[in-house]
Amino acid sequence: MRAFTDRHDGVSVPPFAGLNLGAHVGDEPAAVAANRARLEEAVGMPTVWADQVHGSDVVHVDAELLQGPRTPTGAVGTGDAMVTDLPGIALGVLVADCTPVLVHDEASALVGVAHAGRPGMVAGVVLRLVEAMRGLGATRLTAAVGPSVCGRCYEVPTEMRAAAAQVAPVSAAVTWSGTAAIDVASGVVDQLQGAGVPVQWVAGCAREDDAYFSYRRDGQTGRFAGVIGRRA
Repeated sequence: MRAFTDRHDGVSVPPFAGLNLGAHVGDEPAAVAANRARLEEAVGMPTVWADQVHGSDVVHVDAELLQGPRTPTGAVGTGDAMVTDLPGIALGVLVADCTPVLVHDEASALVGVAHAGRPGMVAGVVLRLVEAMRGLGATRLTAAVGPSVCGRCYEVPTEMRAAAAQVAPVSAAVTWSGTAAIDVASGVVDQLQGAGVPVQWVAGCAREDDAYFSYRRDGQTGRFAGVIGRRA
């Protein structure tokens, strides 16, 4: 099972209106809990979250970690990628412009997720995830990349675009008004393909489409998610 959510059919009220799944954005905890329960009912599995910090650390979700304490946001740990081979749970990654990445191995039970914003893309978070999954025995990885802010809508200083382009040249972009921009998703897709991982890219710009939460568009807002798991 793998899916990307939107903001429809949740219980949160503005500025988090809809299916906000982020417990760290200032929304009412009861609303987030209700939204997460709706997600779990839809996917048929409990969903595991990490506290994301725009880094490249990979959290290995095993039985011992699941039995351990959770952070105040309900996370099992801190990191911008997770991997597991446990059936019956889903891994979730939260975004509101950043790129959600779902990876699974067709030859084993391994699944993984990554949260790739500009810092994570530059730090190679998706490559760290691929490396971790292959280190655990994956041999036939495939990825799905979800909606995120597009290059036309992600204006940055020229120096920031140049730094990103040193890591992923295809990420260098231009906005609608002709200023410097970064296309993070293109950089992520290029990194995955360069690592030999086939990619399905789901279309959609979070800033242009109000079906998604977008920090660049709205400032204070909720989070949508990518989720992946193998049913028991």
